[in-house]
Amino acid sequence: MQDLNDMVFFAEVAERGGFTLASKALGVPKSRLSRRIADLEASLGVQLLQRTTRRLSLTPAGELYMRHCAAMRDAAQAAAEAVAQVQTEPRGTLRLSCPVTLAQGGVGPLLPIFMARFPKVRIEMRVLNRPVDPVEEGVDVALRVRVAIEDSATLAARHLGTSRALWVASATRMRAHGPVVGPEDLARIDTVAMSAASEGRTTQPMEGPDGRTHHLTHTPRYVADDLLTLKFAILQGVGAGMLPDYMCRAELKTGELVEVLPGWGPPQGIVHAVYPPRRALVPAVRQLIDFLAEELRGDEPRPNRYS
Repeated sequence: MQDLNDMVFFAEVAERGGFTLASKALGVPKSRLSRRIADLEASLGVQLLQRTTRRLSLTPAGELYMRHCAAMRDAAQAAAEAVAQVQTEPRGTLRLSCPVTLAQGGVGPLLPIFMARFPKVRIEMRVLNRPVDPVEEGVDVALRVRVAIEDSATLAARHLGTSRALWVASATRMRAHGPVVGPEDLARIDTVAMSAASEGRTTQPMEGPDGRTHHLTHTPRYVADDLLTLKFAILQGVGAGMLPDYMCRAELKTGELVEVLPGWGPPQGIVHAVYPPRRALVPAVRQLIDFLAEELRGDEPRPNRYS
């Protein structure tokens, strides 16, 4: 059997992309880490890491071995945390991933409240817009916003809330445009969007009252692949655009933004958490999932509940 410490060392080096960061995280000298990984490769008879002057990457054998090493490390950590925390408050490091806009508009303001409630919990959050596999990437909880929750044989899922995208515009801009009665009217006003086809046009499915549907085709005046950037443009009156409801609640309340076409929008998204089932046994992980489910299930977060 391989030295389990070496497996942990390898998992940390692989996940953190190099010996320097892994050395800091583990508190182990970089030279010792490098020597132990080299000995591990020699004992296995395969190369696990591809080393160049600029970067460190996994070989195919390294990718396969990494999955087992990370699973072993996480299982050991979960076992220790579960036993240690049965009668104590949640503690330890939580690794979380979250889409950018959900972090900026929903989860980001809530995490400091959770940490104030559980002061022995430490959080590492990856804010990114790509799918994250919790098992392969060593994440305790991956937050997602999708039209449906995907079935998985290896991951559990928890429904946290729903998200609607709203067509919004600045109040000043809409006074200049006049009323929008139906989705077809959106084609005659200036718009902003995340993307457009080669002809400069984009088509978006819309659902409305009484089950009505409409495919909106428009030519956005401004295209940016970041919703916060588009929000700035909408606030400044460049045009109307779609924003997740959690990104524009405050501006709708103050009147800076108005909903252009109430009752119409794309299919709503399901905000949910996916995680390895064994991680939910750890009190800190379980408390975080319960906390987010409570805070995100209503129309809006309640940031002062635990203050």
